[in-house]
Amino acid sequence: MSEIEIDGESLTPEDVERVARDDATVFVPEDVRERVRTARKRVEQVVESGEAVYGVNTGFGELVDERIPREDIETLQTNLIRSHAAGAGRELRREEVRAMMLGRVNALVKGYSGIRELVVDQLVTMLNEGVHPVVKSRGSLGASGDLAPLAHLALVIMGEGTATVDGERLDGADALETAGLEPVTLAAKEGLALINGTQLSVGLAALAVRDAERAIRAADVAGALTTEVTMGTTASADPVIADVRPHDGHAKSARNVKRLTADSEIVESHRNCDRVQDAYSLRCLPQVHGAVRDAVAHLRGVVEIELNSATDNPLIFPADTVNSRASGAGDAAVLSGGNFHGDPLALPLDYLTNAVTELAAISERRVDRMLNPNTQEPHLPPFLTEHSGLRSGYMIAQYTAAALLNENRSIGRASMDNTPVSGNQEDHVSMSAQSAYNARRAVANALSIVGIELLCGAQAAEFVSDDLAHGVGTAAAYEAVREVVPPLVEDRPIHEDISAAETLVWSGLLEERVSNALSEPLD
Repeated sequence: MSEIEIDGESLTPEDVERVARDDATVFVPEDVRERVRTARKRVEQVVESGEAVYGVNTGFGELVDERIPREDIETLQTNLIRSHAAGAGRELRREEVRAMMLGRVNALVKGYSGIRELVVDQLVTMLNEGVHPVVKSRGSLGASGDLAPLAHLALVIMGEGTATVDGERLDGADALETAGLEPVTLAAKEGLALINGTQLSVGLAALAVRDAERAIRAADVAGALTTEVTMGTTASADPVIADVRPHDGHAKSARNVKRLTADSEIVESHRNCDRVQDAYSLRCLPQVHGAVRDAVAHLRGVVEIELNSATDNPLIFPADTVNSRASGAGDAAVLSGGNFHGDPLALPLDYLTNAVTELAAISERRVDRMLNPNTQEPHLPPFLTEHSGLRSGYMIAQYTAAALLNENRSIGRASMDNTPVSGNQEDHVSMSAQSAYNARRAVANALSIVGIELLCGAQAAEFVSDDLAHGVGTAAAYEAVREVVPPLVEDRPIHEDISAAETLVWSGLLEERVSNALSEPLD
């Protein structure tokens, strides 16, 4: 696997996933390093001048008016990290820590943070050598950035705290030693530069984008199979319908349905039946799935901007690029602002939670249409099992889908809350990290529900005439399910079936098999 270049400008959600989940390594090119060195020189000019500048030689938050003597500046940065490592709750998962580390490196190398190249290299080596700080998940308010989680990360840079290496928990100094590193004593501005950013929020958001995109494509596959095995029509996915209401997501989901069911003898077999219209969960698939696609696309755009943004405070600029109200000295202009505020992420993350809950809802309704004897088609037995009554078939799979859907509907919208902190100096916060946790939970539940729909669709196919062929893509989907779940004949513990279907969706194997059959990727 090739290395990923970290340049502060071009990091993508795909890159985050490769580093976080697949352990891709990273490097910082020389021209980018020069930006880091230049910004550091500007910080050193400020230190030499003795001018009071926030984050360099003052206290933090409500203590901003407290001037720190020059001889105590290193102690100030160390104390900042120690005092802010105040998290609680579960520990971040490995992929979450790696996503946060990657995002922080990328933000620092933009050249506006004033951190030393040494610290950047410490982070890069930790990431490449698998030194993963143990980070408590709760504590961030999404302003001033993800302070507490990032402080847990920064502790290990200093040789403190705890890290895991190859699954073994070590204290910070011992963990660094496994990678040939020594603890770093933080200099002026560096403690604040390490923790004053949105990298937990955006790292989680990047992973949520990738998982949500996977969920949408899988839902298109499951929905197409459901349409087919319930003798629904694909006329509602005709491109002319999308043309007169040209939402991009609608067009893509409609196109997927048409491609997935191409050459379907099952669909063709009832072209002239007496059913006038399908239920909304089938007929409105392109519109609903498409709206979810558009919501995820919006978040993707935000994440791509945020991944490549300078989000700490204060920021260091060339003096000739800012107005005279900036503090600083020599070539350095230091501006305090609010780029650490997580609302640009929190709001679209809550939007994602809403959107994937809708995806889960329409998928659950399609599950019911396959199982429910009051709504299913005549060729399907109750709960997709022969001798129903004696057997329950997949009855309780719909209960599980309903429970997961209820959980999504009960998730709050964190960005709507605000709790002032730091003596009311920080009187409006974003809660972006909680929005990210919520969104990832909602996406995971939606993926599970789509897996249940796929499972039921494959079982419903067992009751369709063997003389009728599936579509090109739906046949591949059916075969992918049957490779991991046999047809349900006798009742059995179906949690194993559900788990296998979930894995098929989560892993991307379903999408791979279907795309291979179509000879091109799904939209």
